[in-house]
Order: sequence, then C-alpha cells, then structure tokens
Amino acid sequence: MHNSTDTTEQSYHYGVIKRAIELIDADGADLSLEDLSDAMGMSAAHFQRLFSAWVGVSPKRYQQYLRLGHAKSLLQHRFTTLDAAHAVGLSGSGRLHDLFVRWEAMSPGDFARKGAGLRISWGWFDSPFGLALVMGTEKGICGMAFAAETGAEPAMADMRSRWPDADYVEDPTALRPMVDAAFAQRGETALHLIGAPLQIKVWEALLRIPSGHVSTYSEIAQSIGSPKAVRAVGTAVGRNPVSWLIPCHRALRKSGALGGYHWGLPVKRAMLAYEAARDDGQRGGTA
Repeated sequence: MHNSTDTTEQSYHYGVIKRAIELIDADGADLSLEDLSDAMGMSAAHFQRLFSAWVGVSPKRYQQYLRLGHAKSLLQHRFTTLDAAHAVGLSGSGRLHDLFVRWEAMSPGDFARKGAGLRISWGWFDSPFGLALVMGTEKGICGMAFAAETGAEPAMADMRSRWPDADYVEDPTALRPMVDAAFAQRGETALHLIGAPLQIKVWEALLRIPSGHVSTYSEIAQSIGSPKAVRAVGTAVGRNPVSWLIPCHRALRKSGALGGYHWGLPVKRAMLAYEAARDDGQRGGTA
C-alpha cells in the first residue's frame, strides 16, 4: 500500500500535524518548541527539522497557520475575487505552484450513464495529508480521497458510489507519474472532471483560486453566473471528487468559518496551513 520512503514519510508528517492540531486546540495558548516536541515524543531538534522539511517554517510560526482563526485572517488578507467564468467547452488549464494542470470534462450524457463503459484505475498512495486513494481514467485523475479521518474502506466506498457502473481496476503503476507530480506540485498532471454541468462549473472556479489564497461560496456562485445558488454551490464544492488538486479546501464561508470538508476538517486545516506557510516561505516571510 505504501509506495516509497519519501511519501511514507509525508504520511508520517501528516500524523504529527494532526496531533499538533489537537494539542493547539486543547491548549489554547502558544506552545513552545519544547512543549510541542515533548508531546510528540521527539527531540526539539528533530521536531524542528521535520516541520521545516514539510513546509519550510518553524513549529512556532506554523501554529499561527493551524489556529482556528487563521481562516478569518486569510479572508482579510488573501481573498480572491474570481473573474466571471469562461467555461467554453468546459475545459482548460492552469498552474498550482510549479504544477501545470490540464483538465477535460466528461459530457453530460456520459456522466448520466454513471460510469458505464468507463475504465477507472485506482491505487493507494502516501501524501502530505495522510493516505490517499487516487483514481484515474485514460484522460487523467478523476478521483482523490484522503482516508486519514474517514478510514480507507469508507473512502473507497464513497468514491466508487459516484460512478457505480464503471469498471474499476487496481493499477497504481499507471497512476504513479500523475500522482507524484500532483503531490510534489511540480511537472504536469491531467484531470478528468466527471460530474454534472453545474458541478463542473464550480470545480473550474475552484481551480482559479491561487494557492495560499481563499474565496467564498458566494463568490464562487457569483463567478459562475448563479449568485443566488450559494447552497447548490456549497453542495457542488462538497462533491468535488478530486480533493487537493481541485482545491475545495480554499472555499470558506463569508464569516471566516471553515465550512465543511468531505474528508474531515483537520485535513482542510492542514491543507490551508500547508499552502499558506509555503506561500509565505516563497515570499521570504518565514520565521
């Protein structure tokens, strides 16, 4: 199930981050490097190295990104106003860090067939956010689920239920190049968007939110030309089948609340913190 030393280490890192979130929430005050490292059963030096390797900032700085109030700060300082959607052909491309992403949407008629006649390869991979289930067609990645909070079997059942009549084949080797690029955020990967037309419009809007930034459900509704459809947009965000690459974790409520996250709020918080810290690190704002 685990595929390389590097990625297994990433999953281990997510486990540490998850425990750090729990500690920070329970304590409510800034924890020193020694407090955190002792609680993790690590030396301060090892803990510092682990964090720096993961996102490039110190554990002390990272606490700021993990706090529950961080979402409000992101809305104040890194809110993205999305341009009106130009969903001609419902396909396009964009960049996530140094990763070039191409995407193509399945036709509504094909989607209505619930995956009949579609071959979907799948495999389990380690990721920066714990164990990930990745699915793909010959056109690109069509599914990505994170099992750290839900468990592996529910994640698999959830993904298969979306296209119940597809032919599923375990083939991690076929997916490996796309998955490696996706989690390293370097190189190129392709997405195959399998959803209803409104869902695909919402997912394409999510793809326009830059890494390290956030938007709101109402802003997304406005950008796709359906300003009153905030509830439907929220549902479509929650049904995003390709978490992380289609960044539904960057969608927040206007109040600054995180909203829901299909694979568990600790994963959403870790993703937002990871991206914000990396963004700051690239700008030279690390501590």
